[in-house]
Amino acid sequence: MKIKRILDIIFSLLTMILLLPIFLLVVLMIRVDSKGPFIFKQQRLGKHGKVFEIYKFRSMTVGAEQKGSGVYSSKGDVRVTRVGRLIRSISIDELPQLVNILRGDMSFIGPRPPLTYHPWPIDEYTSEQKKMFCVRPGITGWAQVNGRKTVEWNQRIEMSCWYATNIRLILDIRIFFLTIWKVLSREKNENVGKTIVCNATEKSQVEEITL
Repeated sequence: MKIKRILDIIFSLLTMILLLPIFLLVVLMIRVDSKGPFIFKQQRLGKHGKVFEIYKFRSMTVGAEQKGSGVYSSKGDVRVTRVGRLIRSISIDELPQLVNILRGDMSFIGPRPPLTYHPWPIDEYTSEQKKMFCVRPGITGWAQVNGRKTVEWNQRIEMSCWYATNIRLILDIRIFFLTIWKVLSREKNENVGKTIVCNATEKSQVEEITL
């Protein structure tokens, strides 16, 4: 969808210009609140399973992945900084992904890009599940407006695959406005502790990852 890519570029540029004061304020707050870089980078799986670096405003202490429960977090995680709790609560930590959109790594709307190893490596996805990688991942998507962080991974992937096979502009518009409502209402924006992750060969309990 060339029109989708064009709209992504236009709106990401406009959003970055309009929100520049907020960007600068968040950067200052992070710098004052805790030591370390203000941008957090993490490898994710993108379109066709290609690995890319996703950008977020740092909301946890430096080295948090090596402390406590690794990359996973839940309500009350002490590794989350004071500013981190604030920017997470209203999803401001996701704003640097506008750069990912300009680079072509992501879109505004699409399946959320999973980690390279969670819920499982790319070669362990079934052929049906790999349909979610036929489109660019998004800042928000169908799974995020249908349960957000309370949905277990198999269901998230199913919804992402449904989106990838039913992608159309009117659906993106619907997801966009539903996302605004959920962010403003802070609906289901906290991790619930545990979620079951099941692929074809294993079942395990893991901490709910912040997405």
